[in-house]
Amino acid sequence: MTPKPTPAQDRSRVLTINGGSSSIKFALYQTGDPPRRGLQGKIDRIGLPGTSLAFHDPAGNQRETQAIAAGDRVVASQFLYDWLAKRIGFDAIGAIGHRIVNGGARYYEPQPVTEALLDELRHISGYAPEHLPAEIAMIDLFNERMPRLPQVACFDTAFHRNMPRVAKILPIPRRYQADGVERYGFHGLSYAFLMEELARVAGAEAALGKIVLAHLGNGASLAAVRDGKGIDTSMGFTPAAGVPMSTRSGDLDPGLVSYFAHTENMTAQQFHIMINHESGLLGVSETSSDLRDLLEREGTDIRAADAVAMFCYQVKKWIGAFAAALGGIDTLVFAGGIGENSAEIRSRICEGLDFLGIRFDEMRNTAGGPVISADASRAKVRIIHTDEDAVIARAVFRILDATETLQATPPP
Repeated sequence: MTPKPTPAQDRSRVLTINGGSSSIKFALYQTGDPPRRGLQGKIDRIGLPGTSLAFHDPAGNQRETQAIAAGDRVVASQFLYDWLAKRIGFDAIGAIGHRIVNGGARYYEPQPVTEALLDELRHISGYAPEHLPAEIAMIDLFNERMPRLPQVACFDTAFHRNMPRVAKILPIPRRYQADGVERYGFHGLSYAFLMEELARVAGAEAALGKIVLAHLGNGASLAAVRDGKGIDTSMGFTPAAGVPMSTRSGDLDPGLVSYFAHTENMTAQQFHIMINHESGLLGVSETSSDLRDLLEREGTDIRAADAVAMFCYQVKKWIGAFAAALGGIDTLVFAGGIGENSAEIRSRICEGLDFLGIRFDEMRNTAGGPVISADASRAKVRIIHTDEDAVIARAVFRILDATETLQATPPP
């Protein structure tokens, strides 16, 4: 029998943890409709010089930045645990919700962490080697130090679960489908929030239309949605697919694997490192993975100009492809760090999309929305600030409410 939460734990507050390949975001939520966010923060640049933890108060004002000794994800996770234990104490929360990048073919819906779930995640960790091992290690850390604290897994692939089969199949020998090799798609927690928010700000009818969601940040992807359901997405079996990103290549000619193996004796692991950490904007520009840096340099550095142009062009292509899959576009939504904050990138992506019914308003775009299309535009273009952590928090509270006592996973 798994141990149960102690009565001292406050079930009205939950902690969310959103771990990326080089960062860990966290937030504390109080029950409510919607849940109210309090303390929030982020450990950034994990594994690089300048690793630090910064946190903010409920109003979003930065309260503290603390340097962390350079180290890997394990070091950062242990630091975060110790910092949270001192800052808030774990008796003050009822459960922890984790973003899990991929639950494979078995797990989609948010659910309590169990040994069976962890065993499956370990089994499929090769599906997302940049994310899953670190996410599992974080759960294990809390199990080891707080074995009676319930944890909940929220899967980034859930939004795409019911895509049409034609959108899931990879054109490789059919036998690999039995091993779960298919297009999963990611950023699902973000897309779930964007659809809920679109229904709130534009109405239920708009949320049932033909929609392209563009989550553009360090990781970038797009999703096509019709009748409120995802029908396709740009990322595939791993988050490295789709549009070029900060350091990820996006889609590549698979013949490059053989080419580099023959010309440079490149191993599979070296190729993996290259397409995940040395490619995309960084690879083309040779200077930076940050679009803000590249926009500043593009006037004097052709490499920066090439990287910016490539990113905008590829995103535009995916919008066009999804317009074909949807039979048109009613709404285009920009989200993510780039999509929400870069008027220049939004403008370049939308340039020339008049044939899709998109008429852009540069003044509204510069002002930051929320609607950046012209009144006469047949398709609406919106900016929506995404919030994956809020989706995680709501899922955890639902599970807490639905179970009299949420069971936790014992340490191994």
